[in-house]
Amino acid sequence: MRNSAAKCIALGGMTAALAVVIMCLGGLIPVATYVCPMLCTLLLSFVLHLCGTRISWAWYGAVTILSLLLGPDKEASVIFLCLGYYPILKPKLDKLRLAVLWKLILFNTVIGVMYWILIRLFGMEQLAAEFQELGMILLIILLILGNLTFILLDVVLKRLARKF
Repeated sequence: MRNSAAKCIALGGMTAALAVVIMCLGGLIPVATYVCPMLCTLLLSFVLHLCGTRISWAWYGAVTILSLLLGPDKEASVIFLCLGYYPILKPKLDKLRLAVLWKLILFNTVIGVMYWILIRLFGMEQLAAEFQELGMILLIILLILGNLTFILLDVVLKRLARKF
């Protein structure tokens, strides 16, 4: 069956609506702050492989704007804003020498800048208090777990790409 423009737009719209619902559910469960953006990233990978890059960028923009406006968990929405485009960028990163290193540099830089902006510019002092309460050792463990989760997401995206 041929992928027409109307079919791609309809598929993109339906999956974008599903992604916004997933992002809105993120406020119900505390761990969903990190899980919901990851699920939406997997949906973006699905749209990317079926509809192409142009529709995927539009999808990412629509889901980002709607989740920032409607989502109760702003931290999850900002995580998607900062890392949700990864499936679109992944094929270009895979072609680089030392691709895993570049991916981890991207992830750590984006996460560091994101939390700095959230705490310093947007005044989310509850995040600063939460990080201070955790202590330095637990923050390092949290960052290591974040890197491992990102690597696992990369593996899942690679396996999904093989299916299409």
